[in-house]
Amino acid sequence: MNRDKKRALCLLAGLLAFFLGLLAVGGVGVYNDSEQYITMHIHREPLYPLYLAAFRAVLGEGYLTAAMAGQGILTAVGITALSEYLTRRFGLRLWEELLVVALQLLPHLITRYVSALHIFLENSVMSEGLCIPLFTLFAYFLLRMLFEGKVRDAVLALLFAYLLSMTRGQMMTTILLWALLLGIRMVFYKKYRSLFICVSAVALVFLLRDFTVHVYNYGVTGYFMGNTYGQVNTLTNVMYACDEEDREVFEEGDLEQAFFDSFYSKAMERKLNHVYAGDSFGERAAYLEANHDILKFQILEAELSAYYFGLGEVDYYEQSSMSDEMAGKMIKKLLPACFGQWLYDYILLCRNGFVRSIAVVHPLINFAALLLYLLAAGLALWLILVKKQARAAVVMGTALLFIAANVCATSITIMCLSRYMIYGFSLFYIALYLVIREVCENKLLWRSKQNELSGHHI
Repeated sequence: MNRDKKRALCLLAGLLAFFLGLLAVGGVGVYNDSEQYITMHIHREPLYPLYLAAFRAVLGEGYLTAAMAGQGILTAVGITALSEYLTRRFGLRLWEELLVVALQLLPHLITRYVSALHIFLENSVMSEGLCIPLFTLFAYFLLRMLFEGKVRDAVLALLFAYLLSMTRGQMMTTILLWALLLGIRMVFYKKYRSLFICVSAVALVFLLRDFTVHVYNYGVTGYFMGNTYGQVNTLTNVMYACDEEDREVFEEGDLEQAFFDSFYSKAMERKLNHVYAGDSFGERAAYLEANHDILKFQILEAELSAYYFGLGEVDYYEQSSMSDEMAGKMIKKLLPACFGQWLYDYILLCRNGFVRSIAVVHPLINFAALLLYLLAAGLALWLILVKKQARAAVVMGTALLFIAANVCATSITIMCLSRYMIYGFSLFYIALYLVIREVCENKLLWRSKQNELSGHHI
């Protein structure tokens, strides 16, 4: 066994001890959303409920502990694979590889000790516990695809993007990221004819995802349908941005207008509208984030459910589908009317999302996060345009594109909580270190050459 394999095994063993040790000490975390995954709720994507169901079918009682151990093992494998690859690709020293590992452990510690939920994700019955290691493996194969151009790596990266999209809807952005980066690579190497394959693969994966979700829901509920509730989520932020005169977009006396009037009056009564937010960007963003779920659950969902259940002989799945359909119709008419205010609120949510992707929201830290983004992008562009070196810049570009896609997609439907944004954290800081390292190496090389020239002249 060579030295690299021994180091990788030692690293894997240490990570396994870390994650499984924390599980032994802290136990399994069950939270508000956990029951929906366990019961295969129609609102949830299929992969995580199926993951839990597989352990339940094999082990019966006590399956949750084994499932959490599986999450920890998969996370350890993903961190090891990505760390070892970057070490080989960039010629990192041992302490640098350990830094890369530590940066990948930070999100788990942040969500435990800094975020509002205070949970250790890998020990929790939440889709993030599976989504984080899947994302690490996706990043591993994506970077291999970009650096080495092997078909195998491209296929595996797309496979993990598909699995991610089946775990959390927001992670459909990884499929688009795969297509964008592979397309850029094909254009760079002038493989224009291969672009058709890239576009076709993305279309097929989206169709496969939609079909898989329908088949899963048919098996669980008896209805061949997609996941519901997404439209209600989106309508929540649209209603938040509305004013009373926006009711005029509906025909007088129709059902959609009746829903709007009820939603709006109750929202205003409980101060769940943009007019009650503060004056500063931070206050307005915080107000929307604090009131999104109240508006959604206690007003929109409650009103829609009561109406459709009141029709009689309507089960939960039919009601959920009807509510989503009604929400979709209302969004199409309302959004153009309140677009300016909605866009303003959307930008506020994105602002918090970009900060939470690499830090925590705080007036002083927000500015520091902006400077970090500018520094990262500036150094990456300098390496590409001036030094013609793209290795570290490729990693940084991948990190920034993913963060932007994740933030912008999430902000459309819900607020950007830390556990939704945490995926890009490690990749960004690893990329930042690699970019700074490459800049410093270039500076040292330039000084060395200047010294040689100076000595030769003497």
